[in-house]
Amino acid sequence: MRFLVAYNGSDVSKAALSLARTHAETFGASVFVVTSMGGGRAEKPEEIAKATKELEDAEQFLSEKRIACEVHQLARGMTAGEDLVSFAEENEIDQIYVGVQKKSRTQKIILGSTAQYVILKAPCPVVSVNRWTT
Repeated sequence: MRFLVAYNGSDVSKAALSLARTHAETFGASVFVVTSMGGGRAEKPEEIAKATKELEDAEQFLSEKRIACEVHQLARGMTAGEDLVSFAEENEIDQIYVGVQKKSRTQKIILGSTAQYVILKAPCPVVSVNRWTT
């Protein structure tokens, strides 16, 4: 099995990573941890360095349990949602883990979030996580 974790270092993405690690242990899956950035001149060096560090930490977290993993920092000029869905299609991902933040009723109306895009467009099941899971 091949799992993808949409990861940006936030608490909810860490919760998604934690749940994916638990499931990967159970099912013998490999995990792809993916951060999507817009790329081009819009990216600041400090943002790139932060994303790189977050991915290194995620890789370490998975390696503690000897889970096969790959980390990818994408900058392909797509929105994060489009990038994650394309990556899932290209790599024959079996399941995606994505963190979601709780929103007010008004925020839900105008959501337009990465998680929503992935949930609606993914080529495989998506597990959404909204709190820390151990």
